[in-house]
Amino acid sequence: MCADNDPMMRDELDNIALTREQARRVDRIAIEDYGIPGIVLMENAGRGAAQIIRKRFKSATAASRAKPCVAIVCGRGNNGGDGFVIARHLANARIPVDLFLACDPTRLSGDAAVNCEIAAKLDITLRLFNTPQHINISAPRLAKAAVIVDAVLGTGFAGTVRPPLDLVIQAINQRAATSAKRKIIAIDVPSGLDCNTGRPSNATVRADKTVTFVAAKVGFRQPGASDYTGKVHVVDIGAPPGIVQSVLTAT
Repeated sequence: MCADNDPMMRDELDNIALTREQARRVDRIAIEDYGIPGIVLMENAGRGAAQIIRKRFKSATAASRAKPCVAIVCGRGNNGGDGFVIARHLANARIPVDLFLACDPTRLSGDAAVNCEIAAKLDITLRLFNTPQHINISAPRLAKAAVIVDAVLGTGFAGTVRPPLDLVIQAINQRAATSAKRKIIAIDVPSGLDCNTGRPSNATVRADKTVTFVAAKVGFRQPGASDYTGKVHVVDIGAPPGIVQSVLTAT
């Protein structure tokens, strides 16, 4: 057990990469064998990502006299749940936040639904972003954001992005392209990128920074993937490093 807390092991995690299946296994072992609730892992992930986003927001707005915000676009899964946690921590730090929900609110469940409810109680603005009409209505607000956070699709994605999420991703890329100072930060993996192959889909977020959890993903190292991930930062979510080592050894 002591070996799990060895700082050298955590340093080694910066040099490895996981497949989506391995990343899922790390989460499952942390939850089932170590008794760490999934919502705790989500909290750690969102808090760590928020710290990086705070720095990017400050650098992006240092010379601005306006009062820009961080726009966080959330999907319905755990990736969206991470986004809700990020929103809470940014709001607690007095950073203006707008949430854009890229799904029907009634489809939220589990830890993601819990964190969405918490964000709502903090009066964080929540805008529907799940139909072509809603996207057109809310896009002007998205355009004003100094930083756009992509929390739509996570490591579980593979294949083709279905409507309306293809339009959501297009809106993120289009609005971010309107200004050199407008930044996109992807959470865990840019939406639409296959984290195993590193291949983009029919609609893929082009991030200038990706905050990924536990370890980098194998697809990030494939040719061309960096065009979508930008610089990759790995955030610890509180899963003992020994889990990662055991998962790598077993495969």
